[in-house]
Amino acid sequence: MSTKQQKSITPNPITVAHSPDADDIFMYYAVKFGWISTPVPFDNIALDIETLNEAALKGEYDVSAISFALYPKIRNDYALLRTAVSFGEGYGPKLIKPKGKRLRRNFKVALSGRHTTNAMLFRIAYPQARIVYKNFLDIEKAVLSAEVDAGVLIHESILDFDDSLEVEREIWDIWQDLAKDDLPLPLGGMALRRSIPLTRAIAVEEALVKAVRVADTHRQTLARMLLERDLVRIDAPTLQKYLDLYANEKSVTMDETQIEALDRLFMIGYEHGFYECPIRAEDFLIPREYLEARGS
Repeated sequence: MSTKQQKSITPNPITVAHSPDADDIFMYYAVKFGWISTPVPFDNIALDIETLNEAALKGEYDVSAISFALYPKIRNDYALLRTAVSFGEGYGPKLIKPKGKRLRRNFKVALSGRHTTNAMLFRIAYPQARIVYKNFLDIEKAVLSAEVDAGVLIHESILDFDDSLEVEREIWDIWQDLAKDDLPLPLGGMALRRSIPLTRAIAVEEALVKAVRVADTHRQTLARMLLERDLVRIDAPTLQKYLDLYANEKSVTMDETQIEALDRLFMIGYEHGFYECPIRAEDFLIPREYLEARGS
């Protein structure tokens, strides 16, 4: 077969967009390092989470990391994936301020993006706050320089911030007040474009599930490789602590409790006017049973 003929039957690659944060890189790089095979070639791109949220609204990538709070707004164009998920269990983003500072009702705050889960929960809890949106890497500096009164830290920033700052409130506590049950805090996951044929979509999800499982199984080796290649912004102890929080065995595939938590998040968003209708996460997952029915 000629090279030209081979190219003509090579399937188009799937674009997988994820954040440059340690948990997303960790969960994807079993693919990048060739530790698993994929049904079609994967092309990956790393962008901050709010950029990815905005891109998902435009349908730019085949598979994309998203903030869970965004999902109801893209449900017609993207299906939810069961894998590469991050939930907080007793922890999550933090509202920080200068030590001893008293915040007024209309305090000025820096958030990491309009469509992030933490932004939705924050806006419900602090409706009078004056919000500015910044790249999450710039939020601590904005608080330290007094550009804003406070800021919500996310990702690795929650583990190491300036000693002159203190936590005003945990987003986890806001979530607990709103959810009314001891459910994990849904933060981020992955979505897949609905225009992808179902059999391929199922295969893509299975490959990503395998990648996250392999990463978790070989977490020490993979973490060392990421550090050696300067693929993460943090040192080894901080990386281990962060992965324990957000990239662990519960990231491999969502369980019933995590799905229940998603349903609660979507209902809270609907009740507070963020969504046009309530949805159930289960209704928007890829129907993997299709292959079983097809083969019966």
